[in-house]
Amino acid sequence: MFLSKNKKTKALLIGLSLAVSASFVVAGCGNKQQQAQTQGAQVKAMQVIQQDTPLTSEFAGQIIGKDEVKVQSKVSGNVVEKYVKGGQWVEAGQPLYRIDDRQYKSAVWQAQANFAQSQATLSNAQNDLGRYEQLVASNAISRQTYDNQLSTVNAYQAAADAAHAQLIKAQQDLADTTIYAPMSGQLAVDDVAVGTFATAGTTALVTIGSSNPVYAKFNVSETDYITYMNAIMQGGNQVKPIVNITLTDGTEYPLEGEIVEQDRALSDSTGTLTFKALFDNPNGMLMPGMFARVRLSGQTIPNAILVPQRAVQQLLGKSFVMVVNGDGKSEARPVTLGNKVGSYYIIKDGLTTADVVVVEGLSNLQEGVPLNVTMVTADDMGFSLITDTSKFDSNKVAGSSTK
Repeated sequence: MFLSKNKKTKALLIGLSLAVSASFVVAGCGNKQQQAQTQGAQVKAMQVIQQDTPLTSEFAGQIIGKDEVKVQSKVSGNVVEKYVKGGQWVEAGQPLYRIDDRQYKSAVWQAQANFAQSQATLSNAQNDLGRYEQLVASNAISRQTYDNQLSTVNAYQAAADAAHAQLIKAQQDLADTTIYAPMSGQLAVDDVAVGTFATAGTTALVTIGSSNPVYAKFNVSETDYITYMNAIMQGGNQVKPIVNITLTDGTEYPLEGEIVEQDRALSDSTGTLTFKALFDNPNGMLMPGMFARVRLSGQTIPNAILVPQRAVQQLLGKSFVMVVNGDGKSEARPVTLGNKVGSYYIIKDGLTTADVVVVEGLSNLQEGVPLNVTMVTADDMGFSLITDTSKFDSNKVAGSSTK
C-alpha cells in the first residue's frame, strides 16, 4: 500500500515537469515570432530610376540573299558539258553549261535554206513586177495583171520575212544551248550533272546568289509595331532606327544595317508585318539561311520612369509593385507598364522618383508587413539597360519577338 502511493506521487511529478517544459517551449516560440515581427521582413529595395532611356526592340529573323536566281535553260536537251562546280564563285556572263546542240544546228541550216529559197522566189517576182510596170505603161498588159503581180510580190516578201524570223529564232536557240551566269555570285551545291535532261523554262540547273550585301528578314506583330511606333511618337524623335543583329552563338555582327523594305500590309495568315534590313557582308560571315536576332534602336524616351522587371508582379491581368511606404511597411502599388528595356520596365503610370520598390524578398510578402530594408543599387543587383545577348534558340525564330 505504501509502495503504490509512492508510485502515484512520482508519476504526478513527472507530468508537472513535462507541462512546465512545454510551456517554456511555447513561450520561446512566441518570443521568436514576436521578435521577427519587431525586426520586420528582410527585403532588398532600390530607388525608382528616372532618366532618358534608349528604346530597343528585338525580333527573330533570318539572313537571306539580296539577289538569288535559279538558272534555267531556254532550250530543251541533254546537258553535255559543265564548266563549273557547286559552291564556285562566278562572274556575270561566265559559261556554266552546254546543251546538246545538234538538233539546233540542223534547225539553223534548215532555216537558212528556207530563207534563201524565199529570197530567190521574191527576187524573181520582183523582176517580173519591174517588167510588168513597163508593159502596163505602154498598155501592153492590163492593169489587173500588174496588180496581181504586185500582190504576189507582197506575199513573197511576207514569206521571206517569216523565213528570216525563223532563221533568227533558230540561231538564238543554238546560241542558247550555252547557258551563261546571269549575275556575279556564288553557286549553290544544287548543280545538276552532265547527262541531265533539261526542260526549257522548267529544270533548274543551279542556283546562283550574291553574298554581299545580304538581307536580315524579320516579322513584326501588329502589337509590337504599334508599341514601337507609340514609343517613337512618345520620344518625339523621328529618326531612322539603328539596326544590329546578333547571331545564334551570341556574337554581335560588327556592322550596322538599314531597313530598306517594309511590306505594305500585315500578312493575312500570320498577322505580322515583314521588314528587310540590308547589311554589308564583305567577309562573307553572314550566309543565307542563318538565324539572327534583329535589334532596332536609336529612339530615346526622355525622363522615363524605370523599375526592374523582377520587382513587377502580375495578378488577374493587373501589374503592381511592392513599395516601402512612409511607415516602413509594404504597400502594393498598381502600375501601368510600358516597354521592356534590358532588365527594366518603363512605367507609364503609378510611380514617382520618390518611391522605393522591393526587388528581392517578394516571395509570400503581403501588403502592410513591417520591412527590414537593405537598400541596393542597380550595379549591386546586376541590372542593366542592355538586353542580354546570350545564345538563343533558333528553333523559336518563327513569330517570336521581345522588347
